[in-house]
Order: sequence, then C-alpha cells, then structure tokens
Amino acid sequence: MLRILTAAALPAAIVAAGLAFPAIAQTDAAATGGERVNQVIVYGDDECPVSSGDEITVCARKPESERYRIPEPLRGVDRPQADAWTNRVMAYETVGRQGIMSCSPVGAGGFTGCTQQLIRQAAAERANGTDVRFSELIQAERERRLSTIDETAADEQVRVEAEERAYEARQRAKEAAAQTNSAGQEAVPQGE
Repeated sequence: MLRILTAAALPAAIVAAGLAFPAIAQTDAAATGGERVNQVIVYGDDECPVSSGDEITVCARKPESERYRIPEPLRGVDRPQADAWTNRVMAYETVGRQGIMSCSPVGAGGFTGCTQQLIRQAAAERANGTDVRFSELIQAERERRLSTIDETAADEQVRVEAEERAYEARQRAKEAAAQTNSAGQEAVPQGE
C-alpha cells in the first residue's frame, strides 16, 4: 500500500513543485529590480553565454560525462535501499492515521492533509538536494558586479565631466564669434 501511495504521490509532488517555480521566479524578478537572470548548466569545456545589459547569466559547470545522464537527484529513487530509516519509521507511524489532515481516503476530511504532505515533501527534497544551487551562484555574480560598480561610476563621471567642459568651451567660442560678428557689423558705415 505504501509503495502504491508513494508512486502516486511522487508525480503529484513533481507537478506541485513545477507549479511553484513560476511564482518563485516572479518574486525573484520583483526583488531584483527587474533584471533578468539566465541560469544555464554547461558541460565540459562548453562556453558560458555572455551577460548583456541588465541580464545576469550564471553558469553551473558539470563534467562532460554528465551531459546525457539522468540528473543526479533522480538516480536510484525507485530503490527501497535509497529510503532512509527515519522515513520507514514515519511510514509505520502513520499507517493507521485517518480523518482531518491525514491524507487518507478514510474519513470525512481525509483528503485535506494531502496538499500539506506534498508541500512538506517538496520542501524537504529541495532543502536536501545535491543539485546546483543557482541562488548562491546568482548572489556571487551580483556581488562581483557590485564590486566593480564604483570603478565604473568613477570612470563614467570623469568622461561626463570632460564632455561638459568641451561643450562649455564650444558654447563660449560660439558666443565670442557672435559678439565679434555683431561688433564688426556696427563699425561698417551703411550707404545712404
């Protein structure tokens, strides 16, 4: 019974986790001020795409031998040996549970605990996952960009000030030329 329930709950957990990702991405985009984050896994000596504009590109490098393999978190999930003893004990403890918040077909409110159970399982899998942690890579890229922002801003300020001085010099030269032309026209007598 437990295997059938686990086999039925696994696809539901994957679907529930998949539905949560767009909401997480939207809150990330709102928190980052509208910048786009491109998360890419590259294999072997493949090049990482270059960031452009407000887009942050974060690459996680994996060995070439992993390119066509099943992702590591999904390997060996079906084997009973992969299940921890604590999970087996918890399964024995919850065999007879029924009623509200129990996620069982028995009782008036047995279905009400299924969503909570899926959420707990997805959170535990995500917290204990050995896969690439893109949030850490994104934070490292932001810190790298922010570390160079002072130098970039100082260079930009110097360039802007130089352009302002050149503009003011051109304006003064124009005004001087206009004053010379108007003084020269007043000195020339006009014929009667």
